[in-house]
Amino acid sequence: MNRLFRRLLVAFLGVFLLGIILIAVAGFLAVRRSFPQVDGEIQIDGLHGPVEIYRDAYGVPHIYASTTADLFFAQGYVHAQDRFWQMDFWRHLSGGRLSEMFGESQVETDMFLRTLGWARVAEQEWEMADEYSREILQAYADGVNAYLAGRQGTALSLEYGILGLLSPDYQVEPWHPVHTLAWAKVMAWDLGDNMDSEIERALLLRDFSAEQMADLIPPYPQDTPAIVSGNGSPSSDLENQDAQSGSLIPTAALPLLTRLVQKTERMDAVMGPRGTGIGSNSWVISGELTETGMPLLANDPHLGVQMPSIWYEVGLHCSPKNEACPYQVTGFSFAGAPGVIIGHNDRIAWGFTNVGPDVQDLYIEKINPNNPHQYEFNGEWVSMEIVEETIRVAGADPVPLEVRYTRHGPIISDTYGPLEDLDQESGLDLPQPYALALRWTALDPSSIFLAVLEINRAQNWDEFRRAAEKFQVPSQNMVYADVDGNIGYQMPGSIPVRENGDGTLSVPGWTGDYEWTGFIPFDELPSLFNPPEGYIVTANNAVVGPDYPYLISREWDYGDRARRIIEMIEQSPGPVGLEYVQQMQGDNKNLKAERLVPVLLEISLQDERLAEARALLEDWDYQNHMDSAAAALFEVFWRHLLAETYHDNLIEDLWPDGGGRWAAAMDRLVERPEAAWWDQQATEEQETRDDIFRRALERAVDELESAQGRDPQRWKWGNLHQVTFAHAALGGEASPGPIRALFNRGPFSVSGGSAIVNATGWNAAEGYQVTSLPSMRMIVDLGSLQNSLAIHTTGQSGHAYHPHYIDMARPWQQIEYHPMHWERQAVEAAAESYLRLIP
Repeated sequence: MNRLFRRLLVAFLGVFLLGIILIAVAGFLAVRRSFPQVDGEIQIDGLHGPVEIYRDAYGVPHIYASTTADLFFAQGYVHAQDRFWQMDFWRHLSGGRLSEMFGESQVETDMFLRTLGWARVAEQEWEMADEYSREILQAYADGVNAYLAGRQGTALSLEYGILGLLSPDYQVEPWHPVHTLAWAKVMAWDLGDNMDSEIERALLLRDFSAEQMADLIPPYPQDTPAIVSGNGSPSSDLENQDAQSGSLIPTAALPLLTRLVQKTERMDAVMGPRGTGIGSNSWVISGELTETGMPLLANDPHLGVQMPSIWYEVGLHCSPKNEACPYQVTGFSFAGAPGVIIGHNDRIAWGFTNVGPDVQDLYIEKINPNNPHQYEFNGEWVSMEIVEETIRVAGADPVPLEVRYTRHGPIISDTYGPLEDLDQESGLDLPQPYALALRWTALDPSSIFLAVLEINRAQNWDEFRRAAEKFQVPSQNMVYADVDGNIGYQMPGSIPVRENGDGTLSVPGWTGDYEWTGFIPFDELPSLFNPPEGYIVTANNAVVGPDYPYLISREWDYGDRARRIIEMIEQSPGPVGLEYVQQMQGDNKNLKAERLVPVLLEISLQDERLAEARALLEDWDYQNHMDSAAAALFEVFWRHLLAETYHDNLIEDLWPDGGGRWAAAMDRLVERPEAAWWDQQATEEQETRDDIFRRALERAVDELESAQGRDPQRWKWGNLHQVTFAHAALGGEASPGPIRALFNRGPFSVSGGSAIVNATGWNAAEGYQVTSLPSMRMIVDLGSLQNSLAIHTTGQSGHAYHPHYIDMARPWQQIEYHPMHWERQAVEAAAESYLRLIP
């Protein structure tokens, strides 16, 4: 009996083990099924001639083709090989069609996206595009579709296996040029948060005076350098604004604006966070200051954490380059769009940072009580434009949606639920009925990808500026350098000129007093060419000084990054070289700590435990290295200092995030030790600055001892400050743990922090986890383009478990780079794969 039992047990274990092996093999094969072919030869319909694709050790492809159409066809094909799931998700996001993939959970988000109408604007842009642009966009789409031909499900990407459980009937549809054009609207939303600022300002004005508002939203520091002209910017000092003018009715719409906050938070859940961490650094240094005698250009855009990376590196080479095929360019592209967004060609290099102009205005509209499709303007009822939409939902019935347009834009309050009680909630006299419309430049047709393609072809400063003129939304600070030794800066964009107001508050739409009367003429937008300083620095700081005749924005980054970059250039120990620029991009100096630590060190402490911990700060160099104990203490102290100072005064949605604005607010407040902000409402005693500093230090030491032990020397900033690269669609908290484990990677400890050149941003209201970061780093050497360097955050591949899915994360973490190959001989020598596409 025992022998029989043992045999049965052995047989069972054998079958069980075999099953495990078969499952593992099946899983391995399923994962690898979508890995693209990168070697050999593939015959494809739609090409006019052969195309060669070399990929290097990081999977960066360089594409060589003899015609423009074949070049962009191949780029579409390669993007689809490596990133099609990302492309498919992005097109459903920009089209307000997430419910088709993920079901009823995304209906509300789709309703908001359809109301904004990004896809409708993209359709208009496609119809307006010139023949040349249409040919390139179509060639790119044809390349994507050539890869899709005959592939569905996990043959395209592992994610479709998971999606099949949620939406069994989902089928991948062909790519269309409109899908490319709509993606630009997503980036415009991601880079434009002044509607959020407008909402926050209105909510604050409910509870605080103009003087208090200036403490919460400080004036722009007048000693902070502007990009183009001197210091400072047009005043953002609320003490000098009639911000509470009753005619604007800002406080009347507060409940509605609160609902808007909730809706934008839902958008953040699928698109990643916006806010102060979304910015960038770029600078260009003239050859007068460099080792080679030629310019160096550096760029690192700061965006939300994503998996895979938002960027895809690629080289596009016409072979030979001629008038019919004029492209010779390499750099960073978006999967889903042709061309190179940031990079260099054979003559020029360019980089971008976000301007952050005020291009979103909220209008309160008065609706005809007898006809909901009419609104008042200048004493007359005007008919709205009505658009009927149908949202298809996986596993459920379609959802109809009516979108109403006024002269100002779509009525976005229609997606916020019943508002009949708004006047009772606000206690003020609002027009009945009423609605809220959004005027935003991104909802006007534009030609951003035409501008990108023209920049890719530009051979000099004049051609670059002509291309930049077409780059209307989102407005960017564009830095420039060329092989002739020139450096330059151009701010493009559609920046509205208003009849009244400054766009910082919602305004009545029915009076006609707050209309946009036009846009700043391109020739009057800020520009620089070969400035006498020998460098240009942009870090989301003010573009212009107070003498500029137009309003671009009242809200800029408060300038710590710009100050530090300029300081490093001016204090360079010698002529600037590539290695020094790498050090600059990885600089972790915390300027707010440099200002606040001396105050903390002067405060008397009776507790020896606190004094011992504080001693970490005495010889600190203010560098937020990941292994720094002092950085850990200061940043935890900073978080508690903000909480102890402001949380009892502000609603939770408005708690400080700890970015540059709050550093400026604390700079202003720390000079007034008896200010009312220091006093905590829940206590009987009257707290002062020193009391709050002591309490914040005590809270910080308690937290660090609990998390990392009682020995302060063993504390590390990187044990708190970490980044997890979470999959955009399937990596969030709503996904089961095993699914997150399939696609997410991390955590990785990182250096840096908010308002630091190495801008690994975090939200002090939530924790220390990285929410935004340098999404890529690039350094272009105009003396020898082959010497240029680059890296981005995750890897070239969007296929989980592919060798290039996460292979850039460690070098990115350590501020390391890979060669940005340029010369064909170098490209071929570095190639680890070679693919030939033939007609």
